[in-house]
Amino acid sequence: MREPFREILEDCPVIATAKNDDDLEQALKTDSSIVFLLYGDVCSIAAIVEKVKKENRIAMVHLDLVAGLDAKDVSVDYIKNMTKADGIISTKTSQINRAKELGLYTVHRFFVLDSRSLENMRKQCMVTRPDCIEILPGVMPKIISKVATQHHVPIIAGGLIADKEDVVLALKAGATAISTTRQELWDA
Repeated sequence: MREPFREILEDCPVIATAKNDDDLEQALKTDSSIVFLLYGDVCSIAAIVEKVKKENRIAMVHLDLVAGLDAKDVSVDYIKNMTKADGIISTKTSQINRAKELGLYTVHRFFVLDSRSLENMRKQCMVTRPDCIEILPGVMPKIISKVATQHHVPIIAGGLIADKEDVVLALKAGATAISTTRQELWDA
């Protein structure tokens, strides 16, 4: 039985997020037990995930950003069967649903632009029941607080996190963790 994602997040309030090989090398030097992978293609993603797994970290692949994969369920099957990834990140409801069926951890990513996107998030999460929600941009304490009270899954705040103050404000507002590509914050 695998550890609930909520518990893993609670032990990892800052998630190292790699958008290239240099970021990944730096991420693997941190204490972050989770690495979000925001790059790669169908030819390289298995090797990228393998690097993360060799360091005993949780590898979360952002499917929407892997070149050569599309929004079809077979992309999730590919990640499950051809890599050792622990889970996926996606904005696509069908991919989150398929990943849950396959036993992968799921991060349903949402861009919060207005009240309509908040309502859309609520409706989609009722269907997908993801392990956690990632909201972008992550520098909206009032919105983070509102989402945290409406959803009973961990919230990850990501995007535009610039400094330690942003990390602290997001966590105080109710985020369980933050994701950032800013290396200086990975050990904050």
